[in-house]
Amino acid sequence: MPVPDLELLRSFISVVDAGSFTRAGERVHRTQSTVSQQIQRLEEQFGRPLLHRTGRRVTPTDDGERLLPYARRLLALADETREAMAQSEGLGILRLGIPEDFAARRLSELLSRFFRTHPQLRYDVRCELSVNLQRDIERGELDLAVLKRDAGGGTALATWPENLHWVTSRRHPVSWQADPMPLAVFPQGCQYRNRAIHALESRSRSWRITYTCPNFSGIQAAVSAGLGVSILPESGLRSDHLALTAKNGFPAIPDTELALVLAPDASGATRRLAELLTAFCAELAESRDCVDGRSRRQTGSTERLLSSAKRRPDKPNVRTQK
Repeated sequence: MPVPDLELLRSFISVVDAGSFTRAGERVHRTQSTVSQQIQRLEEQFGRPLLHRTGRRVTPTDDGERLLPYARRLLALADETREAMAQSEGLGILRLGIPEDFAARRLSELLSRFFRTHPQLRYDVRCELSVNLQRDIERGELDLAVLKRDAGGGTALATWPENLHWVTSRRHPVSWQADPMPLAVFPQGCQYRNRAIHALESRSRSWRITYTCPNFSGIQAAVSAGLGVSILPESGLRSDHLALTAKNGFPAIPDTELALVLAPDASGATRRLAELLTAFCAELAESRDCVDGRSRRQTGSTERLLSSAKRRPDKPNVRTQK
């Protein structure tokens, strides 16, 4: 009997863990029909059914239960082998993408400590618009990304809601009567920019771009100076900003979410960094702080995970993305 294909085993484990072909497809970034075909191929290789298909619920047969622990061990061993060979050649690479406005100082400190405890890794950290990060992880050009997107915009290891506000200057406020409405925004592709333009056009309001900047602090400064209104997350409001609401005539805007997205073939080291970032983002969300200079408290769970990472052997954590 030939050794089963690892990708077939990966899909089999995902179906068992998720309990359905649809949710399994989301986890491994494949369509439901593709996952179903992979399971059929695996069953043909073994010459016996591996799953009970009862309505929408899928459960393993006795043979499927027997295969499951071996499948997990084979995938874990494959991940460990890839890491070992990459390390022996000095080619262990971790590619991380983050938004430009995402707690740069504190996150840089966390990453520095993580990479010091994993000296064999080469790292490539990119700060980009979220639309570019989403594209890069879909193309396989990133292993892990923290990005901003529409709420419920796909699968992720974890998500955190992000409340958005219209914002103007306290000293030089721009009112709803301004015509056209001056906008201080990020370059094309930014979700905040798209939301601002869509909201104004839905009210048949004219607008013009008065200030464009790819840097978050630049947009904050432009708003403070009264160069235009903008849409910013609650965590990005400064003391010299004024949040605008429906009472001021400004339309409601849908919130976004912060999502931690992991590539399906991520290494063990990448998965460990993902655990740290999950704790880090949860702390920021709890303190409502995703920008430098406004931290009010830190629970310390990130520190505990970093300490445990130093003590753990460099083996992959075979946890499935949910």
